[in-house]
Amino acid sequence: VLSLAAQKRCQAAAHELLRHNPVSFPLPLFKIPLKMFAGKFNASVQLDLRPLRKNQSAVESGLSLASDPAGIVDFLDMINNLKGDSGRGYYMQLVIGTPGQTLNILVDTGSSNFAVAAAAHPYITHYYNRALSSTYQSSSRGVAVKYTQGEWEGELGTDRITIPQGPSGTITINIAAILTSEGFFLPGINWQGILGFAYPLLARPDPSVEPFFNSVVRQTGIPDVFSLQMCGAGVSASTTADPAGGSLIMGGVEPTLYQGSVWYTPVLEEWYYQVEVLKLEVGTQNLNLDCKEYNSDKAIVDSGTTLLRLPGNVFSAVVEAIMQTSLIEDFSAGFFDGTKLACWMRGESPWRLFPKISIYLRATNTSQSFRITILPQLYVQPVTDIDGTLDCFRFGISPSANGLVIGATVMEGFYVIFDRAQKRVGFAVSTCAENGGVPFAEIAGPFLAEGVASDCTSGVPLREPVMWVIAYALMGICALVLIVLLILLILPCRRHRDGEITDESSLVRHRIK
Repeated sequence: VLSLAAQKRCQAAAHELLRHNPVSFPLPLFKIPLKMFAGKFNASVQLDLRPLRKNQSAVESGLSLASDPAGIVDFLDMINNLKGDSGRGYYMQLVIGTPGQTLNILVDTGSSNFAVAAAAHPYITHYYNRALSSTYQSSSRGVAVKYTQGEWEGELGTDRITIPQGPSGTITINIAAILTSEGFFLPGINWQGILGFAYPLLARPDPSVEPFFNSVVRQTGIPDVFSLQMCGAGVSASTTADPAGGSLIMGGVEPTLYQGSVWYTPVLEEWYYQVEVLKLEVGTQNLNLDCKEYNSDKAIVDSGTTLLRLPGNVFSAVVEAIMQTSLIEDFSAGFFDGTKLACWMRGESPWRLFPKISIYLRATNTSQSFRITILPQLYVQPVTDIDGTLDCFRFGISPSANGLVIGATVMEGFYVIFDRAQKRVGFAVSTCAENGGVPFAEIAGPFLAEGVASDCTSGVPLREPVMWVIAYALMGICALVLIVLLILLILPCRRHRDGEITDESSLVRHRIK
């Protein structure tokens, strides 16, 4: 009888064998495609890699294998290292400090700080006690972060961490100790901190605070790539027990977590994972909006956002198109604005009554696009049941004042690859978002980007860090003008005539202070 680990290794070995030795059978032939990935990857799941290394061109082409021979990365060990769901967030286990304190940490690709509760809170069971860690070092710097929902304040420091189901070794990272918070920790959650995977420009109080994953890459030498599979599709938010919620693969791509091809879209700006949306369809109906409306403010991929969030005009157009194409008559507007749940008799499926929703993203070949499609199972989400007779659902899309956010509602249908090394985000259909072998998501392409502006982001407001630079520059100019005015005001007063006010006695100088 093989252990689970041995079974995984056999499966991985079988996959590699089939890739390099295709065989024909009288039965229908199943082709396993090569998964190409930029960067240099090796493998060490105790496989004999000598036959692969004979074909040096395969390695040089960037073939993504299962892990790394030095033992730093074993992707198979990272499978199912996440728990949670879209309603309560996806979190992983980290061991912090010396001796180690184990905490669950929310994975968030829409922020850049690593922060953990360092004081008691009614909604968390335990917290990180800095006084018990001999390796904690305070920087004596305050830090505060505000999110779409909730905020916290605390103190910056450093400590050592290990990742039980991640890259091996001990890593020294920046850590924010959360001392006070408002609306951040919520009832029913099972995590005690947040792990920001975005770029340094979003780090608080300034980009000099190296984010968690940057530290991991620098100290372990793994490739600057991570990928996410979030498996909460169809899980009711009222479920008390947290299911095995998915996988965070640090250092590359795990081929067993997706099916079909991977499609990549460029990262436009390295702050959030900002991408370019070209158009939206509800069913087969194109919304026919100016593509700049989809990217108003920005369009980002964010695992820490529960819903698919759309700019106001886009949200209204989507709701109108759903109401026109849905088989439901006289649907309550409260369902769409999030104030009411929609309920059906237990066992009845509402999903057949709703259309698919498709998002077109610009491909790495900028003259082309590809389409990611979510079925109603992803955006009409089960929430609770009433008296065992009714199943109730919420609308997994909401309006946004801060741009378009591809959140968990969409991400749960896909295996999402954050290839920071090549400045791109990849999408492939997830193996865990399905029911009875029918996937909840689809992907297709390429399509010519005809009739779409060559740049759908022009005219979009400047990103936040650029606005900071402009603000500081304007403050500098104002200070310079003020200094000149003061000099002009003070110079005539340096003549010490009897009864004349000099700069030493002038109230003007003290008022300026």
